[in-house]
Amino acid sequence: MKILNRYLGRIILQYALISMAVLLALFTFVNFLDEIGSLGRGNYNLLEATKFVLLSVPRLVYELFPMAALLGTTIGLSLLANDSELIVMRASGVSMLQITTAALKMGGMFVIVAVLIGEVISPFTETQAQRGRAEALQQNIQQQTNFGLWMRDTESYVNVGEVLPDLTLLRVKVFEFDPNKRLRSMVTADEGVFQDDYWLISDVKQTLIDPEGHTETLATESAQWQTRVTPQILSVFLIKPDQLSFWQLSRYIRHLTTNQQKTGPFELAYWGKLMLPLSTAVMVVLAIPFVFVNLRSGGLGRSLFTGIMLGLGFYAANKGFGYIVLANGMSPFLGATLPVIGFLLLALVMMRKIE
Repeated sequence: MKILNRYLGRIILQYALISMAVLLALFTFVNFLDEIGSLGRGNYNLLEATKFVLLSVPRLVYELFPMAALLGTTIGLSLLANDSELIVMRASGVSMLQITTAALKMGGMFVIVAVLIGEVISPFTETQAQRGRAEALQQNIQQQTNFGLWMRDTESYVNVGEVLPDLTLLRVKVFEFDPNKRLRSMVTADEGVFQDDYWLISDVKQTLIDPEGHTETLATESAQWQTRVTPQILSVFLIKPDQLSFWQLSRYIRHLTTNQQKTGPFELAYWGKLMLPLSTAVMVVLAIPFVFVNLRSGGLGRSLFTGIMLGLGFYAANKGFGYIVLANGMSPFLGATLPVIGFLLLALVMMRKIE
């Protein structure tokens, strides 16, 4: 059995790597075409566009892992089927469960590599890519509204007019309320720069409001602002939720929950990351019955076409269904799990047909 595991694993790994290379080349080329329209704006030239696309490669690798696992398993087993090696294995007493287990062991290696890329490499490179692009285009981080970026920090509400690519804050306003929701002070500052564990804000004006409504205004050139709104929190606005690491998502969801703010997109990305191992396993399992079904009807081309369609279908369902769930106010957990469960049920039904 060890020989079978090594043999099948080597075949699947070889063609999974080839599939990943082809998919990566295709998606990278599409990304590059998207960036051509931005050339010439600010300092964004061909070199900057190429740098942005290359730094986005780890994110693409992470997103394409389930599809590459599906295609690698489909192509590898189809080639074995064409050489009648699968027929010999079955005739020798090798069960479908043993073949599936051997394929899943290689799938487990895919998962480990994908998690390392998604948790360690991709968040860093994607942040650098987005920040470099913003700096070259001479634009600021995209704000949530025309009134700047609003956040809540316990009993305070923070409004930031602009967040520069280096995470410098411009036009900062902090509204502090007492437990009875009465405004007790307002702080405005022209600029804020993070140092050690606090923000150094400059050109500060503080307006104090007593219970009777009387106001007093104080002014100073600079002051320290202690807050839970750190650069790590602000950095989530540089990249999309599904490009953050699991720990970044967990920390930011806690921050939003504490401040009673919406967490939907971040919860969807959170559950999506937790479902990645199962997604990859499902894609590997799904490839096996389709290879055996096509083995009876013949044709590597049919198996390859089926694998591509299934991979694209899963990719589209995984991306699109989550947004549908969020738009209808349903649980993000359902958005991340239902596509995977649906394809898992399909794999189990097909597996029963060929037993």
